[in-house]
Amino acid sequence: MRAERAVLGGLGAAEFGYGDPAGTPVLRRAVAGWLARYRGIAADPEDVIVVAGVAQAIAIVAQLLGRHGVHEIAVEDPGSLGSRQHLQNWGMRTPPVPVDDRGLQVDVLRKSEAAVVMATPAHHFPTGVVLDGERRRELVRWATDGGLILEDDYDAEHRYDRPPVPALRAMLPDQVFYVGSVSKLLAPALRIGWMLAPPQYKEEVIARKRLADLGNAALPQLTLAHLMESGELERQLRLLRRRHRTRRDAMVAAIRTHLPTATIHGAAAGLHLTITFDEADDVALAAAALDAGVKCHPLSWHCQLPHAPGLVLGYAARTPTEIADAIATIAKVT
Repeated sequence: MRAERAVLGGLGAAEFGYGDPAGTPVLRRAVAGWLARYRGIAADPEDVIVVAGVAQAIAIVAQLLGRHGVHEIAVEDPGSLGSRQHLQNWGMRTPPVPVDDRGLQVDVLRKSEAAVVMATPAHHFPTGVVLDGERRRELVRWATDGGLILEDDYDAEHRYDRPPVPALRAMLPDQVFYVGSVSKLLAPALRIGWMLAPPQYKEEVIARKRLADLGNAALPQLTLAHLMESGELERQLRLLRRRHRTRRDAMVAAIRTHLPTATIHGAAAGLHLTITFDEADDVALAAAALDAGVKCHPLSWHCQLPHAPGLVLGYAARTPTEIADAIATIAKVT
């Protein structure tokens, strides 16, 4: 609210008109600086395209590639159910590529003959694995042989027990559609994200953004730019890391106490954990937990291939006490 008041106080009437569909210049400049500091990406502000979250970025890429004769985008498995649904909504087939404890299995991707893959290499959803060095090199080789990557830089800023991993876009600007958002930094309801397109697709992406909605609302963009350029967003991120580390630790401790046979995945970063079981009906377990007042995702929702059953558990929005109580409730209905 402070940032919005500061922005409103300095706006002229002309700034309430239709703006650039690619985004306000001040936010594009701020995002370029943010990506340089946090993700190692050297991008000109003119290359940044502001979108209504990652969901709109996925839609634009799917429509664009469809017009270029591409009708399938390989996806990680396990992988985000929501992303898969968005791709399928725009007519894309989504062949699964398995993910193991080293990340995306690039050898399987090569055998699939898919020309495009959507990936979360810095922090895989939902398992939290980081694409390791050798797999990154293999994926880079696959892309330089003609493949395209849709890189969802999911949860990249929220890390606790490991150093940051550079974005693939930093190494492959000509082969990567890079997308990110403030959904996990501030709130999904703001509907602000950004993308960087390979140079050959940039103008077409902007044209599709213009036809979609004439551009994001200007005031939230200017407010976010103020937060980025004033240092407020970085201070908020430092606060969140401390808070989320405490909540993550509370969830890990509760799982070890109440669900000792569960295996924990993805504790080093992000806003959620995934746990797996040797045997369970995870859909029934999630439904029983919901009936008892605890909401979580069955891991099988995010799988197309056979996989161990499990649950995806978010910890960002609850206190340590609430988290411990929730895990105890899940244990009771298991």
